[in-house]
Amino acid sequence: MAVIDRNIQSYIVFSGDSITHALKKISENQAGFVVAVSEHGVVDGILTDGDFRRWVVSQNEIHLDSSVSNIVNRDYRWASSKTSATEIAQGLDDNIRFLLLLDDAHRLVGVAKPSQGQIQIGKFKLGPDTESYLIAEIGNNHNGDFDLAKKLVNAAKAAGANCAKFQMRQLESLYTNAGNSNDEKEDLGSQYTLDLLSRFQLSNEEMFKIFDYCKSVGIQPLCTPWESKSLELLEEYGMEAYKVASADFTNHGFLLELIQTGKPLICSTGMSTDGEIRDSVQLLKKHNAQFILLHCNSTYPAPFKDINLHYMTKLKTISGGLVGYSGHERGIHIPLAAISLGAKVVEKHFTLDRNMEGNDHRVSLLPQEFEQMVKQIRELEEAMGTSASRQVSQGELMNREILGKSVVAKADIKSGTILKAEHLEIKSPGRGLAPYKLPELIGRKASRDIERGDFFYPSDLGLGLTELKPFQFSRPFGVPVRYHDVNKMISKSNISLVEFHFSYKDLDLKAEKYFSEQRNIEFVVHSPELFANDHIMDLAAFDEDYRRHSVKELQRVIDVTRQLNPYFKTERPLIIINAGGFTLEAHMPVADRSKYYDQIAKSLSELDSEGVEIIPQTMPPFPWHFGGQRFQNLFMDPLETRDFCEQYNMRICLDISHSKLACNHFKWSFSEFIQMVGPYTAHIHVVDAKGVDGEGLQILEGDIDFKQLAKELAQSAPKASFIPEIWQGHKNDGEGFWVALDRLQSLNF
Repeated sequence: MAVIDRNIQSYIVFSGDSITHALKKISENQAGFVVAVSEHGVVDGILTDGDFRRWVVSQNEIHLDSSVSNIVNRDYRWASSKTSATEIAQGLDDNIRFLLLLDDAHRLVGVAKPSQGQIQIGKFKLGPDTESYLIAEIGNNHNGDFDLAKKLVNAAKAAGANCAKFQMRQLESLYTNAGNSNDEKEDLGSQYTLDLLSRFQLSNEEMFKIFDYCKSVGIQPLCTPWESKSLELLEEYGMEAYKVASADFTNHGFLLELIQTGKPLICSTGMSTDGEIRDSVQLLKKHNAQFILLHCNSTYPAPFKDINLHYMTKLKTISGGLVGYSGHERGIHIPLAAISLGAKVVEKHFTLDRNMEGNDHRVSLLPQEFEQMVKQIRELEEAMGTSASRQVSQGELMNREILGKSVVAKADIKSGTILKAEHLEIKSPGRGLAPYKLPELIGRKASRDIERGDFFYPSDLGLGLTELKPFQFSRPFGVPVRYHDVNKMISKSNISLVEFHFSYKDLDLKAEKYFSEQRNIEFVVHSPELFANDHIMDLAAFDEDYRRHSVKELQRVIDVTRQLNPYFKTERPLIIINAGGFTLEAHMPVADRSKYYDQIAKSLSELDSEGVEIIPQTMPPFPWHFGGQRFQNLFMDPLETRDFCEQYNMRICLDISHSKLACNHFKWSFSEFIQMVGPYTAHIHVVDAKGVDGEGLQILEGDIDFKQLAKELAQSAPKASFIPEIWQGHKNDGEGFWVALDRLQSLNF
């Protein structure tokens, strides 16, 4: 099946336009091509991504300001606009991505493309894997008041709606009595509706102004035309898609007019029988229309017993495409259920006051209710996930170690011993091989001496790093350590520093128990985040007792760091802190953040930090706090981080994983992030990341381009030291850290 896009302006450039302009248009329309036309609209040729690349490699000098006419491809596939839908579909295949539809004068009138289960409505792309499209149906709830219409648009935008939808009627052509609201022969219901419409219409000019206003505030305007004259006016305006009212879904003549615009159609199916729906869908498909069916019960308000939400799944079968839900019931829980059943469009009526005159107001959501619906829909969409194979989340991995079990040695085992069942048992925690791996160990030869209670690791199955070689980097590097493994880790490689990851219990240990002389390397300290009695450090807290307690605990960390200093060659050790600023339910408003940064500065000023340098760590949007996820607010935004460093003359620890996750979530450029915070970076945690909360991943197992990162850090932070902070990298004598360093070295980090 083919879809025909008649919104041709997104594809057109003039032959005299520059190549740069054409490339920008290709980037904007996301179609991969543009069509160059003359001043009279006659097609000159096309330019695709591939055409441009082929042109570039054939040139000695590249001049992007030259005319696009010089490089267009004039050998393109096209069909007459009079060609049947069946023939158009036959002209498309896996190798032909699009077909130009031209009129008799060789002017572009449409673009045919294979249907891929997606529909584009302006900048919004709707498909099986996209977010749902949320429509605030303003309709006539503006009650004919243009200023009220603007307030409704602003409220819909603030509530998170993607679209503000209106209705347009020319009463004199819509009604048999030319819209006479005083017609005594009309039924009571029609009289009531005509009375409202005659008083509460916006003029055509006001409708166009409100559409423009929608665009100016960043919400997409859509409209339901109720008859041909309104459709003609909306076409002249340039409406990008149309909502088809339930009342017109079986009006095949008018439906055909809507189809012939070539615009996407969102069709409500209320008041239609199963057979009527099938007949209209057949008409839509016959003409290759782009459409979405909305399940709908056209009662105001709709009783819950009549909604029959499961019918939406049948609509999907009938249409073979996307479906949605248009609701007139009370509350917001039915749209949520519709999302769980696959709705990709949700429409709900929207008002500022349910007590206003007009029957739509009573079934409309107030702004705060619509906002709550949007929030819950977006959360539900996240929770829906996919039906692909189950992946263990980051939080589950943390709890799996704490609560899970592992295969451990039941007795001391000498290297070379053939492992038997009596050598092995299952114990908590889950730090080593999972219990189901026990049979794979039996019959293997132990490759090392194993003490009673020791864990087994993938290397005991012949997997993982087999040989540790000296490393070479252009900046100081090391690995994370605890007191109990620091000496072993130092002895295993040529690291130039160690980073102590203290627990709050480690603060009570004595350094002299582990060191007797100065080591010829440097050290860094990572302050605990969790302290006794479930106290999570928060220097930004406005609860004064809580903040002071955080300051007191950080002072202990400073004191312990000074006691460690004689055992290393570090002049002024760095102390990395997670400074705080998290919330439990949602991210705080951006405007509120500055006062929390001031709280952190206040807390730091109360410390005796002589001889050490405290560096806040860049943070992810959703930090994991011991198996649970929270919302972080500070030291995520590169501008805020830079400004804090400049205002308070501080440096930071750049956590690559955290910052990549922030960039992924907020749609920031990671390269620009690194360039901005690099000059203020004293130390780096190098680790991969995926999505918005997948932190601590092994190098090359996430989203980060480490070769590009290495180049950017060489320019912006050439002297900063680093460690690979791989989650659980300390297992099996630091195997995860050594693998990370090995991979980073191969990438010229």
